[in-house]
Amino acid sequence: MRTRPTLSWTPTADLPPGTTDPGPVADALRAGGVLVLSGAGMSTESGIPDYRGERGSLRRHTPMTYQEFTASAQARRRYWARGHLGWRTFGRAAPNAGHRAVAAFGRAGILAGVITQNVDGLHQAAGSEGVVELHGSLNRVVCLSCGALSTRQELARRLEEANTGFEPTPAALNPDGDADLTDDQVRGFRPAPCALCGGILKPDVVFFGESVPPERVGHCRELVEAATSLLVLGSSLTVMSGLRFVRQAAQAGKPVLIVNRDPTRGDRHALTRVALPLGTTLTALADGLGLPLDERATHL
Repeated sequence: MRTRPTLSWTPTADLPPGTTDPGPVADALRAGGVLVLSGAGMSTESGIPDYRGERGSLRRHTPMTYQEFTASAQARRRYWARGHLGWRTFGRAAPNAGHRAVAAFGRAGILAGVITQNVDGLHQAAGSEGVVELHGSLNRVVCLSCGALSTRQELARRLEEANTGFEPTPAALNPDGDADLTDDQVRGFRPAPCALCGGILKPDVVFFGESVPPERVGHCRELVEAATSLLVLGSSLTVMSGLRFVRQAAQAGKPVLIVNRDPTRGDRHALTRVALPLGTTLTALADGLGLPLDERATHL
């Protein structure tokens, strides 16, 4: 079943206030068994904008929906033109201090796992292992006809060959990997079909209006069940795909801790929300645990 896209959420006055004390997060990390759930705010310090922050892309950009992508050849042309240009920047993004801190927690054996709502692969590039990509990855492409998977690097090469001289200047980059271009700028762009069957290619990500695969949801629920606590990093929890795990943890009596500068839809379920920048906060937490960050982490 495909769900109706949820693009916005308005905080209410009765939400508990945020704090600048990361002590409860430090306590949870010392206890171990922490499951991390990360969102777009995790990657803003890597130059990838978020959706709903102060400069979030939803203030100027409506993401492509699954229904629009599959129904309209023009929509696919626009998506791939914008996505091809955005990939040149998106694909070069490198992990930031927050990603490296999460990887350090994992190496120390204090995490029960990492679930990310992001599609950028930066947790893995920083050294985290076994990351569950809740919404998929922009590093892969899937054919909607035959199901074949291929790499985004290979598609980028094919799109370069089919669109020689395509060098428009984008207005901005978006967290779903595309760039803001006008209709005039995308006119004439040639998308590439599946190299095996000629079918429609789609990034291997969950679009707005598309459901997360049930087996992936089930795996995440098992991780929540096995964890001691849930640590949410850089997510507004606006969409149910992430909020459901916060609710599950809270209903099971597991502490939910959030590090996010702005209020989130999960605040009323949380033990605390630390309203501090992610990079410096997570680095300080790693330092407090005596965990060095791996500065060799690079882009994928």
